[in-house]
Amino acid sequence: MKSTFAATNLTLEQQLGQKLMLDFRYYCEQDSENTPEQKCRNAVTELPADLAKVITKHNIGGVILFAENIDNIAQIVKLNNAMQQAAAKSSLGAPLFISIDQEGGRVARIPRDIATSFTGNMSIGASYAVHGTKFATQSAQVIADELKAIGVNVNYAPTVDVNMNPDNPVINVRSYGEDPTLVSILGGAQVAGFEGNGVITSLKHFPGHGDTNVDSHTGLPKVMHDKETIWEKDLPPFQTIIKKQNPGMIMTAHIQYPALDSSTFVSKDGKTMIKPATMSHKIISELLRDEMGYQGVVITDALDMAGISHFFEPIEAVVNTFAAGVDIALMPIEIRSPKDLVVLDKLISRLVSEVEKGNLQADEVAISAQRIINLKSKFKLTTELDESLAMQKAQLILGDDNHRKVEAELALAAITQVKNDQHTLPIKLTTNSKVHIIMPDTRKCLALQQAIAENTQQPLAFSCTSLQGFEPTATLKAINEADIIIAGNASPNQSAVEIGGMDDLADNPAFAIAKSAQGPALEKLLQQAQQADKKTVFVSLRAPYDIATFGQYADAILATYAYNIDVDNDVKVAGPAFTALAKVLVGKKPAQGTLPVTVSGINNN
Repeated sequence: MKSTFAATNLTLEQQLGQKLMLDFRYYCEQDSENTPEQKCRNAVTELPADLAKVITKHNIGGVILFAENIDNIAQIVKLNNAMQQAAAKSSLGAPLFISIDQEGGRVARIPRDIATSFTGNMSIGASYAVHGTKFATQSAQVIADELKAIGVNVNYAPTVDVNMNPDNPVINVRSYGEDPTLVSILGGAQVAGFEGNGVITSLKHFPGHGDTNVDSHTGLPKVMHDKETIWEKDLPPFQTIIKKQNPGMIMTAHIQYPALDSSTFVSKDGKTMIKPATMSHKIISELLRDEMGYQGVVITDALDMAGISHFFEPIEAVVNTFAAGVDIALMPIEIRSPKDLVVLDKLISRLVSEVEKGNLQADEVAISAQRIINLKSKFKLTTELDESLAMQKAQLILGDDNHRKVEAELALAAITQVKNDQHTLPIKLTTNSKVHIIMPDTRKCLALQQAIAENTQQPLAFSCTSLQGFEPTATLKAINEADIIIAGNASPNQSAVEIGGMDDLADNPAFAIAKSAQGPALEKLLQQAQQADKKTVFVSLRAPYDIATFGQYADAILATYAYNIDVDNDVKVAGPAFTALAKVLVGKKPAQGTLPVTVSGINNN
């Protein structure tokens, strides 16, 4: 990459190309009718010639990777290098932002058996009372090392939303907690860890996604906070980190904030609606830029999310975001086949036309492109790479023993003991003790069973109930015969990606349980255990708010904030949270974590 660029030297088309961040998740070289049955699902693991040409022709500024783009380390290094080579051939020659969502915990795009994924932000929040910023810093440094090794230079992290709403379906454990000061401290430590190790951060989701009960992937949430609450709760992490760290990027939220901007737009189906933050000049230009002083790169959340796509045609959405003062449109249009490349041409032509008409200000577009170029220069991004050397280095770095050690230490430091009546913990195990495990699916049963077996000397008798499906009579018998019952719940409900699979139902599909019925089923099983006077440990596997519902039936309560499985093969099923949980259950290690959110009836006195 040339050492410096000036926006005045860029053509308008070059400036606009830099302002687009495309996704190449799938691509089919033949157009189809694009019905749901025919929708393109060819994962891009090698760069098709069509997409290489697009990067070169339009001086595209960046791309976003998804899990579908990643098979193995050598392959992803090769793909990223091919994309940078396409950028090198463009008229501008500027390197690409190659970006990814690798927050850790729930959101990790690189396969967990390949890269170190950690147990996520709320586990970092739970570790803070004892360990301070240690794990925020170390986890960010590790993830940055691994991303940089494969050629990724932007991470959509950290999430600095303050999780104030127990019913938040999309943030919950992706937040460090409910205290804005804690979120500011830990978010700042992660920004320093990432950017100090050469990976650009993107604070999200501005001005705050922490008090929503709608997922902006599926709808348009509205936050009804007054201005005072917004400044006290939602904005402090952004404000503090802007002042102290000046992060490379900030990502907008597709959320309505009437107290910040009540102006309206007419949606594509004719409804008058309040503008989402992503398209609000008041929120992006006046609040974030002018009032809060942020002069870095502002990027939208994905524009294909329902919070935008249900209400705007794609090209209109991009025009509106640029008019609001956003620098980069993330996933502006769906690119799946050659006909979509025609739409991309139309998008760029339309943007040129909007500038020529004065609807988009030429000087603002130029300044925006310069911000992007400046950020690339600051982090010394380059299109030049020794591919074979990079592959060798990446093989050594990703998931290395020292990284996995930090991952295991965080998982253990986060485990929180919420209740321990009658010295239930550590659990008392003798030879052939009968341990009955109740889990959201059989993989999690197996992970905990194997972790307990590895951390005890005695042979034990295990049985399992999967909340995806079980036979009630056999389950009641197992409960009645058990010496100890360990029951886990993950709420909000797991997404399809996170569930262990449908193997639970293979034996007898008649006993499948709908997702919505799994909570009541668990409650009934816990009541049966209580009636049978069984020692019971309840484990909150995700957001600990579920302790308010299920904790009353248990003698002891633990929270892990994560349940991810990193190893899943014929021999072993394992994940750091389960290993840490087993060590605490059997008394090998103490539980040192503290609840970073308020749970009704537990810590709200």
